[in-house]
This record gives sequence, structure tokens and C-alpha cells, in this order.
Amino acid sequence: MSAYSELAEIAPHQIWAGVVARLVPGERVSFAVVELEPDTVVPEHAHENEQLGVLASGQLRFRIGGEERTIGAGGTWSIPPNVPHDVVAGPEGAVAIEVFAPARADWSALERGAASPPSWPVPSGRL
Repeated sequence: MSAYSELAEIAPHQIWAGVVARLVPGERVSFAVVELEPDTVVPEHAHENEQLGVLASGQLRFRIGGEERTIGAGGTWSIPPNVPHDVVAGPEGAVAIEVFAPARADWSALERGAASPPSWPVPSGRL
């Protein structure tokens, strides 16, 4: 297996309705590019993984623990293990870049779609 790949070659995992993640698995961490359709609601949940992220495009309304905030592209978040959180994508949808530690072993059981072009990054000439 090569150490290199393209996002379009990675079959996305269906995380929730309206949410797919292209996972780059590591031995100790998982790196994911997460695409959310417009107005998608990710219900409150918690997991053992620490979760760090940056918003690449769009807008998200996050609630982490008791703190709620709407963020745009360039906004970041840090979710400690086992802290309840939920998110709502903005009207244009969103793309988040996230890292989870330890690695997301639970995602391996999720349904995967076919490899396809990601919505981010926007290829040259597709603006």
C-alpha cells in the first residue's frame, strides 16, 4: 500500500444522513475530510476520541459541551474525549478537516460509497 493517495480515490464513509467522511487511517490517529450537505443536522453524540478540526468551506453551528458558536471557513475546534457535541451545517453545506485520536476504529463498520470527486478542494477551472 502506498503512503500517498488522492481524496477522489478514497471511498467515503456514510457517517450520518447528509454527512460523508473520506478517512485517511493512521496507526494512532485518523484524519478525515468531512462533507456536510446544506442544513444537515449531526445529532448530539460523544466518543472516546479527541477531535480537532478546521472548517475548509461553508459554515457550521457547533455546540461543544455548554458552548455554542457559529464558525466560518478558517474556524477551528477542539473537542475533548467524551464531551457531548452536535453541529448544524449552513445553507451552503460545509467541508471540515478533522483529526481523531485514538484512530476511529468504529468507522470501519460503516457503509462506504464509491470513490468519487470530493467537493473540496475545488479543482482548477471548476469555480
